[in-house]
Amino acid sequence: MKINDTSEFGAALRNRRKQLHYTQAFLSEFTGFSISFISDLERGKPTAELGKALYLANLLGLDTTLNARGSNA
Repeated sequence: MKINDTSEFGAALRNRRKQLHYTQAFLSEFTGFSISFISDLERGKPTAELGKALYLANLLGLDTTLNARGSNA
């Protein structure tokens, strides 16, 4: 899936969380991140901390890859 902005990134996290039947409260308890942070991230808040966002993506089993435009990788 190509992600073009924070809203799409947040939607991908929310969709995966729901696929796994995790609540925001469960992730908050497991990670130590506040529910409001998780909620903000899922709603696409552009000022969310990148390290925490990537950690949650990885925790939810999502790979994060950056490729140069036009590359086949």
